[in-house]
Amino acid sequence: MAPTVLSRRAFIGKSVCMSAMLPWALRARASAPIPVGLELYSVREALKRDPAGTVRAVAQMGYECVEFYAPYFDWSENETKQMKKLMDDLGIHCFSTHNDAVSFKSENLERARDRNLILGSKYIVLSSSAEKTTLDAWKELADSLNVIADQLEPSGLRVGCHNHQVEFRPIQGQRPIEVLAKNTKSSIMLQLDVGTCIEAGSDPVDWIRSNPGRIHSIHCKDWSPEPGKGYSVLFGEGSADWKKIFEAAESVGGVEYYLVEQEGSRLTEQETARACLKTFREKHSS
Repeated sequence: MAPTVLSRRAFIGKSVCMSAMLPWALRARASAPIPVGLELYSVREALKRDPAGTVRAVAQMGYECVEFYAPYFDWSENETKQMKKLMDDLGIHCFSTHNDAVSFKSENLERARDRNLILGSKYIVLSSSAEKTTLDAWKELADSLNVIADQLEPSGLRVGCHNHQVEFRPIQGQRPIEVLAKNTKSSIMLQLDVGTCIEAGSDPVDWIRSNPGRIHSIHCKDWSPEPGKGYSVLFGEGSADWKKIFEAAESVGGVEYYLVEQEGSRLTEQETARACLKTFREKHSS
């Protein structure tokens, strides 16, 4: 997701333990399909005007979950509860929220935790981080995410880290995303943004297969190298090989839910969201 300047997110027994280590999606897929949701940054203008109406419209399109982004942090407790009731009435879920660094500051973490628990979130995701010039600086970010995870996990919340291009661009001979993966706890989700991974010159399928059980959600955003297109292409119109991405995500990645994301297109926000969902379902079922 593009950075935003808006203000603001024991098992017992060996056999049981081994079962708990398996990716959630691999255990659940036989009984239920993997839900597809919308990262609400895709409809950000509508969301600013009418949050409840926008979530209702997204649910009516057929999306099964939503991911709120950073401005949710400023909701009051009552506003957050009203949104949760609306989602319950609509039968959709919020499995994760996207948060800028403000939500992860020590003085704000409790508020972010409480808002996420009200919404029913499972993951609180760092949406982006400032570019760093050394691998040590990226390791420091990994260390800080581990500390935050230790603080949040007792309440049932897990931490996630979302990539942009910068995490896949090598510095000092290594990609920062590899530093983050190696130095964060296995419970920390590596939320994959497909479009930015491809634009940075990396292969999302290879990345998923290199990190089994860590890719619990994926931002399904396409990208085209053609001049003037970039992220304005709709889902399925870019260079991503979605069939291979879905196969890797569901066989080894541990994906629990997909999130369509669109930065903008030739259509209106809601037309874009509807068109992307239609194509997603076609490609995912083929």
